[in-house]
Amino acid sequence: MKIEDMIMISVDDHVVEPPDVFEGRLTAKYKDRAPHIVHKDDGSDVWVFEGRQMPNIGLNAVAGRPPEEYGVEPTAYDQLRPGCFEVKARVDDMNVNGVLGSMCFPSFPAFCGQIFYGAKDKELAIAVLRAYNDWHIDEWCGGAPGRFIPLAIPPIWDPELMAEEVRRVAKKGCHAVSFSENPEKLGLPSLQQPHWDPFWTACADEGTIICLHFGSGRGMIAPTMDAPMDAVITLMPIAMVDCAADLVWSPILRKFPEIKFALSEAGLGWFPFFLERIDFVYKQHRAWTRQDFGDKLPSEVFREHVVTCFITDPTGIKNRHAVGVENITWECDYPHSDSTWPRAPETLMSELGGVPDDEIDLMTYKNAMRLFRYNPFQHIPKDQATVGALRAQAVGVDLSLKSHGGLHARDGEGIVTAGQVARQLATAMTTLD
Repeated sequence: MKIEDMIMISVDDHVVEPPDVFEGRLTAKYKDRAPHIVHKDDGSDVWVFEGRQMPNIGLNAVAGRPPEEYGVEPTAYDQLRPGCFEVKARVDDMNVNGVLGSMCFPSFPAFCGQIFYGAKDKELAIAVLRAYNDWHIDEWCGGAPGRFIPLAIPPIWDPELMAEEVRRVAKKGCHAVSFSENPEKLGLPSLQQPHWDPFWTACADEGTIICLHFGSGRGMIAPTMDAPMDAVITLMPIAMVDCAADLVWSPILRKFPEIKFALSEAGLGWFPFFLERIDFVYKQHRAWTRQDFGDKLPSEVFREHVVTCFITDPTGIKNRHAVGVENITWECDYPHSDSTWPRAPETLMSELGGVPDDEIDLMTYKNAMRLFRYNPFQHIPKDQATVGALRAQAVGVDLSLKSHGGLHARDGEGIVTAGQVARQLATAMTTLD
């Protein structure tokens, strides 16, 4: 397959919410208490909700910045590439990258709406959360029909409300919801508990896939606080093995035969060993651990229910059949620091040597369409959806790197450590003066 003939759908990107998200979406009772943007004396823009400030962390929106300026300092909108927060500019950036479709995780609310979960007034929280989901579906996704896969955030403090919201947004065409990979770390019941059953039931009923994004429960994972940030970044996808193990040995996959989960930003390379290991553990230990998968192996059940997602993973692609080609999807991660934008097609093609065209199509777009109930060809002819056709529409898009200066996450010179980044993040998230 030639690069220009590929069709690419990314199931993991991110949106930096524009300042007008909540305008006109709340009743008079709540509109003056909605999250809003404050421009601080240090030049950064932060979201403020119930007195808490949520900055946009630099590392979450580095597209178009020189790599030496990557860091976790709070940023302002005028420091960001417009594609981070403007729909038209995002589509331009998708076109220049040859990407047809994109599913965008939230930024300031956190991956599964933790900011709203932490609100003191839960009536305000649910009103704001629903307004956010409506903005995401109607304005962000609706602003470019066929180019985005809608993704909702749930009111994680109440499983019945979660089920209600899943059903509400499904009527609006949204069949993906973001949830925590480890809710226990948020002070909520674990995946092992029946507490979440109303939510699982609604997702199964509506054909809604549950996206468990790395960092949505545990946050940053560091071997030690003086470990270099390189170690933390290395662990990001591999660390999702904890979630995978928790999920496969939970009752969920056997109790809800129609349910689907996506392990977002989890990579592929470690899955073959993981699947071998869970089968060995089952055969070796089931007599005393009392697990029962009936006439199936744990790996079979896992493949039936769990979608894998990768950015760049030559080892995983080589072992794709051990993972399950029908469950593999691709992600770009725009505008985060791991993103391969704007050379994603070239990066991916360099890893696809020897892969048959039909399997490339599955991994780059067909699986995503089927699993996320997304059909961009209702709006865009297939011959206009290829890398070559989309890039032909992107003539004139400026790809030059823009320097914005900014502080680096370090105490003086030398290697950036996990502790330094943690301290800077803690400072950025303190209560607004």
